[in-house]
Amino acid sequence: MKTKKGFMLRSVGGRHIVVAVGKASEEFNGLITLNDSGAFLWNALAEGCTYDELLQKMLDTYEVSEMTARAGIDQFLETARGAGLITDD
Repeated sequence: MKTKKGFMLRSVGGRHIVVAVGKASEEFNGLITLNDSGAFLWNALAEGCTYDELLQKMLDTYEVSEMTARAGIDQFLETARGAGLITDD
């Protein structure tokens, strides 16, 4: 999985937002606000990784159970896919 080209994570006033740039901004109007773990997941996906790699990164970084990490990742991926921000390539 990987973030799609044309979307960038920015930190503004202590908030994490994903914005469209270039041609992507012609099709995607608006922005998406992420919490700290969402920004962490975005950055991991920017490099490209599998679900299992994403899960391991979450478990290595945050003190959460595997079940909690999976639930957070699943929710993030569902939202990001629904907004057209990531690809499974």
